[in-house]
This record gives sequence, C-alpha cells and structure tokens, in this order.
Amino acid sequence: MSIEISNESAIPVDEAALQRLAVYALDQLHVHPDADLAIVLVDEAAMEQLHVQWMDEPGPTDVLSFPMDELRPGTEDAVTPPGLLGDIVLCPQVAAAQAETAGHSLLEELLLLTTHGILHLLGFDHAEPEEEKEMFGLQRDLLVGFALDERRR
Repeated sequence: MSIEISNESAIPVDEAALQRLAVYALDQLHVHPDADLAIVLVDEAAMEQLHVQWMDEPGPTDVLSFPMDELRPGTEDAVTPPGLLGDIVLCPQVAAAQAETAGHSLLEELLLLTTHGILHLLGFDHAEPEEEKEMFGLQRDLLVGFALDERRR
C-alpha cells in the first residue's frame, strides 16, 4: 500500500502513527494493497482556501477528502481493485482546538479525522441519519481496533 504523508503545517505530528492507522484501516476495509493514498497536513490559511474552493464554505475545517478512483470497501473474498484512493487534507490547528474541547490529545484527534477521511474516500457519508449511524459506527470500530493493535505493538 502506498501511503504518502506530507506535513506542510508548522505543527509536529506523529506521521508514523497516521501511517500505521491508514494501513490498519485500509486492511480492515479490504482495500487492495496497491491502492494509493495521500495525507497532507496544512495550516489554517491553506485549509480555508481549500474549504472555500471545494465546499463553498468560509473558514478552515478539520478534514477534507478528495476521492480519485471512487474505490469502495472490499470483502474478505474480494478486495477492491488497485487504484488511487485519493487525498485526505488535515488541519492540525483546527484539530488541536477540537482535541482540547473533546479532552483528548492532538494525535487522537488526527487519528479520528484520518479515519473519517478514509471512510469518505471509500464512499461513506453522514448526510442522512442511517448513513451517519453506519459511518460513525465503523469509524469507532476502526479506531478501537487500531488502539488495541497499537497496544500489542
């Protein structure tokens, strides 16, 4: 699996942990080992520009997802075809404020946002209550499984 992480923000981030999470989540979702994913961390100004350009909403946001080949989760019997999963853009400054409000670390918030972004790249959404229930349940399960996996490391 090719996962590129580029930190263009001024905030130091545990890129190795983001990489491990992405590998774990994509494996759990049966995404082909040859799928490509990019994770970019940007400052508030860059995120605000992307947020306005792509979502037509003012101000910076925490995470944006840009799917490429519209891949969907596979199954144990049939993984997704290889391809470009897409890009996830994270804003550590926004994530830090959210982490403080939630009472957990910046890394935990970035792991949550990365998982959220991966699910969006794979076609999940939360516009409708049933979609939200499915997506957030899967997001929680992936984060719990990853945390357990990390403890075993």
